[in-house]
Amino acid sequence: MDTFSHALWSKGLFGYRGYGKLAIFFGAMPDLISFGLLFTIQILDGTYIPGAPKLNTIPDWLFFNYDVSHSYVTAFFFLFIAYQFNRHIAFAMLGWPFHILLDFPFHSKEYFPTKIFYPFTDFSFDGIPWTSPKVWLPNIAGILVLFLYRTGYYKKYFLKGK
Repeated sequence: MDTFSHALWSKGLFGYRGYGKLAIFFGAMPDLISFGLLFTIQILDGTYIPGAPKLNTIPDWLFFNYDVSHSYVTAFFFLFIAYQFNRHIAFAMLGWPFHILLDFPFHSKEYFPTKIFYPFTDFSFDGIPWTSPKVWLPNIAGILVLFLYRTGYYKKYFLKGK
């Protein structure tokens, strides 16, 4: 899934209790600490080329960051700690494991498979790439319906008289 969609799903599902910006951050964070960091480095050193980078050009640290940030082991460890201190922040942090849930079936094994229980296992699923119209169009429709619901528009115009 693209980073922007992750942020929107997280805001719509977990950002309505006063921590919207934090939900957006945690929804996007797994991609930001891997590809976002690479993008920033490439911009600063003038080597940025638009589009998905080829696997042989990606530094090893990015694969590690991706695997760690896209693991339920890591996400729930930090979620548990946050929950001990502030349950509302922990609720906003649920965007992180939801990010992983969305990536798991929508990444192929050819390009950044999501290893959901890393570092205990390298298990991943050979999913349908999120760039496929079969995935991308329902994703956009789902986000649209979620935000129509959250704003009350859905209730007002689609559930009249119910």
